[in-house]
Amino acid sequence: MIKALQNLSLLVGFLICIPQVQAQLNASSNNSSIEGEITLKDIWASGKFNPKGIKGFTAMKDGKSFVALEENALNIYDLKSGKKSKTLLSEADLSINDKTLKIASFKFSDDETKILITTDVKSIYRHSTSSSVYVYDLKLKKLYSVFEGGNCMYPTFSPDGSKVVGVTDNNILVMDYVTQFITLIGGDGLANEVLNGRVDWVYEEEFSMSRGYEWSPDGKHIAYYKFVEKLVPEFTLELYQGKSYPVRENYKYPKAGEANSVVSVYLFDFATSNSRLIETTEEDDSYLPRIQWANKDFLYIQKLNRHQNHLEVMKVNVTNSQSVVIWEEKNKYYIDINNEFYFANEGNTFLFLTEMNGYNQIMRMDTRTMEATLVTEPMYDVDKIVFYDAAKEIVYYTSAEVSPTERHLYKIDIKKKNKEKLSNQVGWNSVNFITGGMFYVNIHSTFTTPSVYSLHDNNGKLIRVLEDNKELKARIDSLSLGKSEFGQLTTEEGISLNYWQILPPNFNENKKYPVLFFVYGGPGSQTVKNSWGGPNFFWHQLLAQQGYIVMSVDNRGTGFRGEEFKKSTYLNLGKLEIQDQIASAKWMAQKPYVNKDRIGIWGWSYGGFMSSLGITLGADVFKTAIAVAPVTHWKYYDNIYTERYMRTPQENKEGYDFNAPLSHVDKIKGNYLLIHGMADDNVHMQHATEMIRAMIDKNIAFQSEFYPNKNHGIYGGMTRLHLYSRMTSFILEKL
Repeated sequence: MIKALQNLSLLVGFLICIPQVQAQLNASSNNSSIEGEITLKDIWASGKFNPKGIKGFTAMKDGKSFVALEENALNIYDLKSGKKSKTLLSEADLSINDKTLKIASFKFSDDETKILITTDVKSIYRHSTSSSVYVYDLKLKKLYSVFEGGNCMYPTFSPDGSKVVGVTDNNILVMDYVTQFITLIGGDGLANEVLNGRVDWVYEEEFSMSRGYEWSPDGKHIAYYKFVEKLVPEFTLELYQGKSYPVRENYKYPKAGEANSVVSVYLFDFATSNSRLIETTEEDDSYLPRIQWANKDFLYIQKLNRHQNHLEVMKVNVTNSQSVVIWEEKNKYYIDINNEFYFANEGNTFLFLTEMNGYNQIMRMDTRTMEATLVTEPMYDVDKIVFYDAAKEIVYYTSAEVSPTERHLYKIDIKKKNKEKLSNQVGWNSVNFITGGMFYVNIHSTFTTPSVYSLHDNNGKLIRVLEDNKELKARIDSLSLGKSEFGQLTTEEGISLNYWQILPPNFNENKKYPVLFFVYGGPGSQTVKNSWGGPNFFWHQLLAQQGYIVMSVDNRGTGFRGEEFKKSTYLNLGKLEIQDQIASAKWMAQKPYVNKDRIGIWGWSYGGFMSSLGITLGADVFKTAIAVAPVTHWKYYDNIYTERYMRTPQENKEGYDFNAPLSHVDKIKGNYLLIHGMADDNVHMQHATEMIRAMIDKNIAFQSEFYPNKNHGIYGGMTRLHLYSRMTSFILEKL
């Protein structure tokens, strides 16, 4: 009888709780919010909190003007004053074959007399696109059709502007758009078998590249990749389109330990109309993540072994195809590939980033003397080389010297070794130099302030503000927001970790508050940044308005605190990271204003992996977890990313198995919501289904939400509103 009464009491309490939760959710979803309160529709549907940018800002070579795409026309503006000087291309100029083109993007030829126009753009997986291509000759005032049909990838001008090259049906086509003469390069391209001039899925995703060809500066050669992916295992995505059977998309996806594409580099010679193979390696399993021309005579190829801890930079003589290794680097952990590779002095010197001295630093290499010297000091991590003035030997770069949570712009004279800090505002500075290097655009933000775009000269002097987002700032100022704080905590192991937290408005230290941790935590990443966080900032503030403390901690393995901190998770992804998140939750639980029985965690992708570990290995601390598109076992993820940090499953079975959420489902005691896009080509739905299967086998309760035809980003239409409504409801009910 006592047991029955207890159950009845629980049932009554549950029935009372549901209307309260629904009322809170409805309040946060209304079209118009109560004064100062944020709603989900404000964030994900109305556009009320969308910041403005400066889309279409394309600088001209004179360094004094820029072109903006406005209402299907290209207009020229004075860079300093912002005043319009003339219309370069009007909509009336875009009529061809009884239709008017809608410009999706545009590029100038090197001499700026011709414009390459793309339209009918279609997405391909997560990064690449295909389109129709046209050229407008500004002198002749004539529009040429180049590649119609919407299936051309990566179109570019030849250096002299007389031809356009693109990739169609996995082959390279070069068209003289005046004569319409086409040169075919490759010729053996076939979907899921041979790719010419483009890279495979895993290169695009993990080496951040897509175009697989490069013109020589004199236009006489094209260096290009050939990917033979016949032996790579295939994965199938199913798309549901209201028909009796789903549409299946098959593509090559090499999971950890599986076969890769066989990759080679070829050189096409326009004088002979022949391609020749450049010998790069005797190993089929090595990677070739970058090709780059130093000058018309020399091509540089980067080669990386499969373990990704041995990098060679090869200098290839175009005349005889002979190569020599001019830089070699080995690492006891792994080497990150980046785009920071800049040539000077006719290709005889180059700058690049390396961690060989414990921090990410700028190195200068002289290929004549084979001497390498550090440009910056190994006491902090450099983020990016943003401009290299080769004539003056001055380098502009952004770094975490002030703090790992900030980015600032510096310039350094390589010869004099004098360094100057150009950014003077606390927070995050992202810098893009204008062609010619006389000016740059700085994008500055803080955790609570949306981006401000400003134009500066190369000494840091402010010329003018391009966009200040003052309207959004005014809306933010009118909201009832919780206080945001940055700080450091120290775990029981003595590990110092950076964090931010958002407190509820009208925070009272004498009350007890639930805490929700937001986590990503992957290698080299950061969530603890003094920069604008976009929609998630408002969602976290919405939760703060509902009485939650929201917190994020950068665990071991995250970036910009030196190589050892970042690479400490090597061979054991998840182990130290979740230890740090658990330790942070325990640190918070000791606060007198925290309800230690109401601590939750949520994350997306790697963050979903982490939140899944939180509800399993951290089940005594984390009572509620949301995992969006999580990795649940690294054997199911792609090989370039996974093996970089874990080696293969055959070499490191214990590291793969012990740190997988799949291995610990029996430890789940709290509330677990698992969310996935059913057309996720990156972290496959397989991760979620295997987790669900394991939980069912162990009779573990869970909740789930799946999104048909949605990829890793889970977006489009009302999708994000639905997704965040689901997560908000779960948090209000379960935390």
